[in-house]
Amino acid sequence: QAQLVESGGGLVQAGGSLRLSCASSVGTFGRQHMGWFRQAPGKEREFVAAIRWNPDNTYYAYYADSVKGRFAISRDNAKNTMYLQMNSLKPEDTAVYYCAATQYSDYRTSQMTSPRSYRLWGQGTQVTVSS
Repeated sequence: QAQLVESGGGLVQAGGSLRLSCASSVGTFGRQHMGWFRQAPGKEREFVAAIRWNPDNTYYAYYADSVKGRFAISRDNAKNTMYLQMNSLKPEDTAVYYCAATQYSDYRTSQMTSPRSYRLWGQGTQVTVSS
């Protein structure tokens, strides 16, 4: 059964950095759209970043405005792992972070950034940023 497993969360001071990892057991990992979402207490799950696979074997990254310039999404297909490098963390980044995956479709930007587009989810990892 395909699984996604996140790791790397923790407690960090404002201005610090963390790197989240998402290990995938999906056989076609390299051809999946992958994404990071987060959910703070009492709030809806929101888009953070995504990386789209294209049929010409290129990738394209998307970022929420709130994290652009601070976070970087990447993937290592040889390790079936996706990463989220988070720098200059702020208290408002505190949330449970989830990785997600879905098979390739010709998604528009609005679909790449919607949690409804993703079929497989990890269990989440807590990120807490203290002020």
